[in-house]
Amino acid sequence: MPLLEIHHLTKRYGGLSALSDVGLTVEQGAIAGLIGPNGAGKSTLFNCVTGIARPTAGEIVFGGPGGRSLVGLKPSAVATQGIARTFQNIRLYPNLTALDNVKVGRHPRTKAHLFGAVFKTRAERQEEDAIHDRALECLRAVGIEGVADLPARALSYGDQRRLEIARALATEPSLLLLDEPAAGMNPVERQELMELIRAIRDRDITVLLIEHDMKVIMGISDRVTVLDHGVKIAEGRPEEVQADPAVIAAYLGAPASDTESMQNENRKV
Repeated sequence: MPLLEIHHLTKRYGGLSALSDVGLTVEQGAIAGLIGPNGAGKSTLFNCVTGIARPTAGEIVFGGPGGRSLVGLKPSAVATQGIARTFQNIRLYPNLTALDNVKVGRHPRTKAHLFGAVFKTRAERQEEDAIHDRALECLRAVGIEGVADLPARALSYGDQRRLEIARALATEPSLLLLDEPAAGMNPVERQELMELIRAIRDRDITVLLIEHDMKVIMGISDRVTVLDHGVKIAEGRPEEVQADPAVIAAYLGAPASDTESMQNENRKV
């Protein structure tokens, strides 16, 4: 069943079209990949879905048949609908502990108000305890509960990436958007990341993933969509997309008529 449906999505900045008439469907329970060269419009699509940017035209529907349009919603409202994301560049609070960084992610789900916070009412204390427990659970889910009390700046690069995912999980999403989570990781960390993404999917969380590492994107995606200059040029199973001459030409910068050697190389991935 479709969880996220994007129809005719267009985003213009002045005379520049970052996205042009893009359609995309993400099935519930899937790991969907989104690839393309730099400037293809991938992060712009994420920004439109999460309310950071408002589309010039098109529709974004979340929740399956009869779902709600996300166009015009603020990022906080999108989060409460059940969508969370990470960013291409790590965005943590460096001086806060790992645990407190994850607690920040609970903000869209909290019910505390000023009176309860000031007078430490029973309801407010119970909610604080629940937030603490949920944050620890999220750290445990990504395998870094052992660094809960360390400041984020003291964590390794790979653990900082995991911490961002833990913070996103704290919002209790049904759809998780990951923007180049493997960037800067070594081969061991990338393999561990792939296992983590599969584990997240097994927790009934659908994943839409932007990634430049072909071994990652082709190794875990059920379906892959390819953008180039804001236009969708291909979509299908990983092996189909990998062998598409238009994708090879756009993504690797080779002439579409000269792809045989690249196709042979891709089969090794």
